[in-house]
Amino acid sequence: METDVLKLWERFKERTTFHDEIGLRLDLSRLDFPDNFFEEHQPAMDKAFLAMADLEKGAIANPDENRMVGHYWLRNPTLAPDEEIKKDIECVITSVKEFAQAVHEGSIKGAGGPFENLIIIGIGGSALGPQFVSHALGDSATDRMKIWFFDNTDPNGIDKDLSEIGDSLNKTLSIVISKSGGTKETRNGMLEAKVAYERMGLSFADHACAITGIGSALDQIAEKDGWLKRFPMWDWVGGRTSETSAVGLLPAALQGLDIDQFLAGAAACDEATRKADINTNPAARLALAWMHSCNGKGEKDMVILPYKDRLELFSRYLQQLIMESLGKKEDLDGNVVNQGIAVYGNKGSTDQHAYIQQLRDGVPNFFATFIQVLEERSGELFHVEQDVITSGDYLSGFFQGTRRALYEGGRESITITVNDVSPFSIGVLIALYERAVGFYASLVNINAYHQPGVEAGKKAAQRVIDLQMGIFECLMRRDGHPLCVDDLAMEMQEVEDIETIYQICEHLSANGRLERIEVSGRFDAQYTFPRSDSDEFPLS
Repeated sequence: METDVLKLWERFKERTTFHDEIGLRLDLSRLDFPDNFFEEHQPAMDKAFLAMADLEKGAIANPDENRMVGHYWLRNPTLAPDEEIKKDIECVITSVKEFAQAVHEGSIKGAGGPFENLIIIGIGGSALGPQFVSHALGDSATDRMKIWFFDNTDPNGIDKDLSEIGDSLNKTLSIVISKSGGTKETRNGMLEAKVAYERMGLSFADHACAITGIGSALDQIAEKDGWLKRFPMWDWVGGRTSETSAVGLLPAALQGLDIDQFLAGAAACDEATRKADINTNPAARLALAWMHSCNGKGEKDMVILPYKDRLELFSRYLQQLIMESLGKKEDLDGNVVNQGIAVYGNKGSTDQHAYIQQLRDGVPNFFATFIQVLEERSGELFHVEQDVITSGDYLSGFFQGTRRALYEGGRESITITVNDVSPFSIGVLIALYERAVGFYASLVNINAYHQPGVEAGKKAAQRVIDLQMGIFECLMRRDGHPLCVDDLAMEMQEVEDIETIYQICEHLSANGRLERIEVSGRFDAQYTFPRSDSDEFPLS
């Protein structure tokens, strides 16, 4: 046993890399790859380095849409492939700072006075990044504005947020974020917010700004109605890699966070992970660690376990970044490969009282990533035992104990250590994973920068809405005469979607928009407009 411990200590020293310039340590000692694993993958990694270099120079990385991928330029505009893009990036950063300063000073304000609250209306990358950064770096005692997120098209969730804001809506700034300007969830959130302002006798335009593509539908609305400000999103920035664009910078600046340090951390990490050396590049080493753990085929899940409450939302942010980037049906050669890595997690040591039991003794279908933060707290230490033991000591002990218990049970893990939770370190973590995703995609020969599955889901959702409109129109033609699902499907000539029609009718009747008339069996029920509304088209 003592020999095994000493061997593990030697392996820790061999497989742990220290990156002092970005305040990061990467420990791969609890992964059981052979000693020649990195050497065997050197040729594939060399190709990944070249592909990444081409990406940063402006090569077309998303052939589906003929787009470059330039999120690395956002924190170092001098890397941009032309002077116009460089100036655009610099101009937006300046504009974000100036707008935030004007809001904080009160020269831009709401109908009730200086803005105190902020509603972020967006979904996916337009919400997950800002949520993570806000939670990680925010402090209710020092934040310049309090933030809410309309990050779903859920009426009850929107009502909850608006109820919390209450009468201070007249001191609330809304930011609507959608690159295309046509994202339905964001459109719905904007319309819900707009009517909430109007019910209080307020002008939505006087309390709103947009982050969107130039010339998009949202951009046109904001310009036509005279919103406070419009910030651009470029087609070369994907939503899941947009946190260092105006998408992430504007909410952070308005909250009062140090966006200069945030960008500096991301830029410093980019510099460290740009080096074509698998022995010193932490993003390359992380990608190769995933290659080993998942056998290059997504055979195991990635469990993110940050031992810090402020990093609780990191796993949610990484779910989109990793799963949307790597979850692909086909590789670059058109072969069906069904690639991807499933990501889940919450935080330690909370999870030791939740799913750690299964991780330790259950199905070994995962690898863990521990994230350790060295700094306990910024203030004075408090001792919970014998005047020498702190709560943070226990947190560190639980981390080390869980890591050891998992490894002894044959469960592998990666450990990432950062000095603290600061704007700089959060920038580092975001940039580290962005680069690792790009490297891993190259290693398994897929395109990390498109999302055909997401578009398919949007089209399927629109199909449901179209069917709902067809149900309304069908019932209108029948003057509200009740019809069962089978008859609706036949009359609409949509028999192949009969189950969807049933689901829509059930949804509408549960919300009082259709009346459900019981017959003999559950699936024989008939549907019509509620009697009070039977003479009026429900959307008129």
